Amino acid sequence: MPFTIWAGRRRWRLLALLATLSMVAVLLVGGGSAAADKPDDQVDFWLTVLHNNDGESEVLPSEVLDADDSVIGTEGGVAHFATVRFNAEVSAQIKPKGDTTKRGVIFVSSGDNFLAGPEFSASVRDRIWYDALALDMLKYDAIDLGNHDFDFGPDLLEEFISDGFRKPGKPPYLSANLDFSGEPGLQALVDNGEIAKSTIVKEKGEWIAIIGATTENLPFISSPRNVVVNQVMPAVQAEVDAAEAAGVDKIVLISHLQDVDGDVALAQQLTGVDVMIAGGGDELLANPDDLLLPSDGPGDVEGPYPIIATDADGNDVPVVTTSGQYGYVGQLTVGFDDDGNVVVVDDERSGPLRVVSEGIGPDGVKPERVFQKRVGAPVAAFVADLAANVIATSEVDLDGRRSSVRSVETNQGNLIADSLLWQADQLAAEFGVPSPDVALQNGGGIRNDSIIDAGPISEFDTFSMVPFPNFVAVFPSIPRTQFKEILENAVSRIAPPALPGGSGRFAQIAGFEFTFDTIGTPYCQDVINCTTLSTGTRVTEVELDDGTVLVTGGAVVAGPDITVATIDFLARGGDEYPFGAAPFTVLGASYQQALSNYIQAPTGGGGLGGTITAADYPAGGEGRITQVP
Repeated sequence: MPFTIWAGRRRWRLLALLATLSMVAVLLVGGGSAAADKPDDQVDFWLTVLHNNDGESEVLPSEVLDADDSVIGTEGGVAHFATVRFNAEVSAQIKPKGDTTKRGVIFVSSGDNFLAGPEFSASVRDRIWYDALALDMLKYDAIDLGNHDFDFGPDLLEEFISDGFRKPGKPPYLSANLDFSGEPGLQALVDNGEIAKSTIVKEKGEWIAIIGATTENLPFISSPRNVVVNQVMPAVQAEVDAAEAAGVDKIVLISHLQDVDGDVALAQQLTGVDVMIAGGGDELLANPDDLLLPSDGPGDVEGPYPIIATDADGNDVPVVTTSGQYGYVGQLTVGFDDDGNVVVVDDERSGPLRVVSEGIGPDGVKPERVFQKRVGAPVAAFVADLAANVIATSEVDLDGRRSSVRSVETNQGNLIADSLLWQADQLAAEFGVPSPDVALQNGGGIRNDSIIDAGPISEFDTFSMVPFPNFVAVFPSIPRTQFKEILENAVSRIAPPALPGGSGRFAQIAGFEFTFDTIGTPYCQDVINCTTLSTGTRVTEVELDDGTVLVTGGAVVAGPDITVATIDFLARGGDEYPFGAAPFTVLGASYQQALSNYIQAPTGGGGLGGTITAADYPAGGEGRITQVP
């Protein structure tokens, strides 16, 4: 059923005064006639859903500078986030004078609860899961499983969940469409209730079902190993139906589908879901009066809070999300009638609550002391040690921006690819493999999302650039036809010039040059993401650094196989790289170690000798990849 966006009593009186009306009944989403009563007259229960997503181990705050580059405060950080979260729960339950309607609050996460990087590395060193400790102290009612939660594989995820929480199963990790029976460790957590498809919580006497869902692309973008990924829609609908059969008529879906548009599309296929909390896209939803982080501006807002979707029965469903990294606490307040239908969204009590320190604005807060002591302080000390360890100097700015490394050649991408080629060559004899001809690094594995200024390069910088537990791997023998398909996959998500963009599969390369034409047919062997299967016709020219031509005019030139260095994530089929069953060997160095070693190694040994020169790594790259038109 359609519901109302209710502007709250103070705003309502202002509108009534300005309109000189004796009574204004309702403001309808998308238009429509006024109702006979105020929308909150129909409300039997107010539910506030506090939420966040994509925390991604960003537990430390970022400095905020004024026009003179003086530090005036911070934004984000889990200790400040905790203060905003608990303040929001208290304020959400305050009733206006004379209001006897029940008010309840739940708190949920929509996935990507930790991520490889300098901050997570503190947990790996100390074997104290600081992110899990923070999640436990934040007192979630449910936590969705996102793709990055599987980046270190099922074994670490099992340890993270089982060792990181004081009360097993509190809160449960959720995903309706994942089957863990092929992973005994995770299945044991299913058996004891620490992982579930859904959960039911009781708030102010009302039963609320919370259902989780995870992107169907999980096997392509993370490392779930033997976790089976089923279709989202039927799995979620089955949980909705089970909840309704049990008499629960208030249903919240928390999902990690990679973008909020995916949730809007999913809503159209479902019935019975009342509220949807999306994750994975880092979209900032906000309304004109909402305060934004100092690092955000109006141009960063991607839609209103909430977005209103329509389900399969034609009912309106509010869909919300937040940008990640503990920058905002999302707050959605909806009113249910006594039949369990959402009849109103209270926009005065809904919106993103920014996380800023005192001194930034009227909403600035102090960090929560226990979080600061137990999580913030030890992680900050570890990161400071990394930053203090300067290992090189760069003569040139290094471009590692997400928008760049996923769509075009960059000098930072070239640096990382070169480090794989160099490290594989150094270790080839020890591991009994031939020296590689070429190297490939997917843009999705480059994570700093920034330009690193010319100047000192620290160990922290290398972890920021390449933080995942990826190891250098070598394929001794890849046929030329297969190598062309590998490159076709790398450029398959690059759109023509009118629609620029890319994906994490885009390759930064070493040891060769290639040209691709965006007008050509993109490679696709995945029925989830395309309707027409193709081996691709975009790659037109490929030439090794020694002058050997592998592809010309789009045709493969016959000749011997080549040896390829890459990371084991891609070797195992990540980002749908079509290495297939080709045998490979994992070498004894992570890609972060390869980068650090290559930068510091003497020039006589093929390294950079501690200097990244503008001649070797010019801004914009050196023309290894050419895109036409």
